Amino acid sequence: MIKIAIVTGSTRPRRRTAVAARWVAEVAARHPAVTLGDVVFEPVDLADYGLSLLDEPVPALFGDYHHPHTHRWAETIAAFDGFVFVTPEYNHSAPAALKNAIDFLFAEWNNKAAGFVSHGVHGGVRAVEHLRQVMTELQVANVRTQVALSAFTDFEITDPAEPGTIAPGPYQESTLNELLHEVIAWSRALKPLRQEAGHAVGA
Repeated sequence: MIKIAIVTGSTRPRRRTAVAARWVAEVAARHPAVTLGDVVFEPVDLADYGLSLLDEPVPALFGDYHHPHTHRWAETIAAFDGFVFVTPEYNHSAPAALKNAIDFLFAEWNNKAAGFVSHGVHGGVRAVEHLRQVMTELQVANVRTQVALSAFTDFEITDPAEPGTIAPGPYQESTLNELLHEVIAWSRALKPLRQEAGHAVGA
């Protein structure tokens, strides 16, 4: 079975990102691969992990983790074959909390696939451009399709201090399904590389 995480990439209170991530999970639950039992999507919320600013004494490349919070995070990420990152755009980039969480690990990300669902005034596209570069360095295959949710047209917001409700345009769900299909396909295609790497580590 292929396991894919839906990563909520913001830790801010009253996050609109959490609203978007729930929508992604609802659409993913209806995906044919899920209903057939071949794929499972699971939520991963950064706010549940309490990661400090990167405090490991050894670079993640060496996999020599010292802190309990790092081991917990590593075990979570290692269990997945692919990821759908749901991210806002902060000041032309991804949230610091998301980048920090990514930087804690290395091998746990390798030879997997990722897709991106972004949101913001400009649809969050600039945050994803930065995340694509980071994922490439971590040997994560980035799928082409992206969902970009506009704060103006894909959410109903009456109070700027509240997350509001999601009201995606009619084309957004079909785009998301295309993204999910690509993440599933690439997660499957990269499985032999993950198995080979696992054997090498255990040798």
